[in-house]
Amino acid sequence: MNRNITLFSFFLLICWVAIPTLHANVLENETFWNEHSIEFDQYWHQRANEAEKANKEEYQSNPYEVVGNITASVERMLLSTGREGRSLRQRGPHKGPCMATNPIDRCWRCDPNWERNRQKLADCVLGFGKGTTGGKGGPYYVVTDPSDNDLVNPKIGTLRHAVTRTGPLWIIFARSMVITLQQELIMAGDKTIDGRGATVVITGGAGITIQFIKNVIIHNIKIYNIQSTSGGLIRDSEQHYGLRTRSDGDGISIFGSSKIWIDHVSMSNCGDGLIDAIMGSTAITISNSHFTKHNEVMLFGASDSYAGDQIMQITVAFNHFGRGLVQRMPRSRWGFVHVVNNDYTHWEMYAIGGSQHPTVISEGNRFIAPHNMFAKEITKREYSPESVWKNWQWRSVNDLLMNGAIFIESGTGLPVSTRDKLKGKPGSYVSRLTRFSGMHRCHVGKPC
Repeated sequence: MNRNITLFSFFLLICWVAIPTLHANVLENETFWNEHSIEFDQYWHQRANEAEKANKEEYQSNPYEVVGNITASVERMLLSTGREGRSLRQRGPHKGPCMATNPIDRCWRCDPNWERNRQKLADCVLGFGKGTTGGKGGPYYVVTDPSDNDLVNPKIGTLRHAVTRTGPLWIIFARSMVITLQQELIMAGDKTIDGRGATVVITGGAGITIQFIKNVIIHNIKIYNIQSTSGGLIRDSEQHYGLRTRSDGDGISIFGSSKIWIDHVSMSNCGDGLIDAIMGSTAITISNSHFTKHNEVMLFGASDSYAGDQIMQITVAFNHFGRGLVQRMPRSRWGFVHVVNNDYTHWEMYAIGGSQHPTVISEGNRFIAPHNMFAKEITKREYSPESVWKNWQWRSVNDLLMNGAIFIESGTGLPVSTRDKLKGKPGSYVSRLTRFSGMHRCHVGKPC
């Protein structure tokens, strides 16, 4: 009897260690919301109301139009020279004119004068985040100091001082630097963080919080080893600072915000999610990024009970989901998610998950299943029986399924008018479209 109890206890311990899904995202815990309610003073309530109105205005009544537009952009790029291969050739060791391998990159990377034309980047976003301008039209702010010692009155020249200023700013870096954020970096709207021309790393502390704002671009930085931090008094704008409770450990947290573009970011090993988008956030594009060494990669929607996330519309395009990833690439609760031309080379449990009837259009991705015969399925519907999820619109279009990968479709089929729009390149092109995902090195006077 005692031996059986011991064996059973050992079995439970093994399950607890070996099955990552038993670890819930902190945002799914009701205790988290109760603890954080004390943060919202009158200033934050006003900001939340303004953001809710802005988010609803960004909602696309016909999301399939957006899906068709990005698909058509890939097709035009590949055919623009009359030979598909030519537009994909590279300079340097790869030979060719420049390193632009997809339509977002081709919009700016071939310009040898990119440093003088940095703000051209804002014209290049595709998908649901199209129209995100970040700090375009505003002055340049040069970050010269990697320190983060004063959270209420941040030092001039630091990243925290830059992101909390009023009005549009295009934030660049004087040199390569490693930034350890003592507490979460709370951004004001109309900002671009542009790491081109330097190696900018955020690590060893808190992550970036995009809360109740709009118009943010984060480009060409590396974020890893992000931790949950204790909170305290933190400046969140030029006019306000307030008490924050413990941060959740996300690399990038998008909370009730819209017009967000995350591009060419390398991320790994954060305390909670790499990128979470919750509380009615919408008009988001996540592109050209490289994700590794993490369990719960992306969460779109933090609660099955929060129907405000129904307006959530997100494009996930040209990314590489690489080594050491387990699940949630992404996991969506509500809304409409277009997952297009991504390279899924690793997962341990599943790649795309969801609950509460999100629409998921998976188009032209490459899925290479793990060798584990019990993890071949790409999709996972959570907390719902098949009698319910069979009506969710989850479609696979031109995906390349390798090593036994299985995509379980559901729903009634795409609208007839939409089928004609979804004629983009199949998953066999993905290795080229995503070849330079993640943070890249740009040298002044040369194409990136």
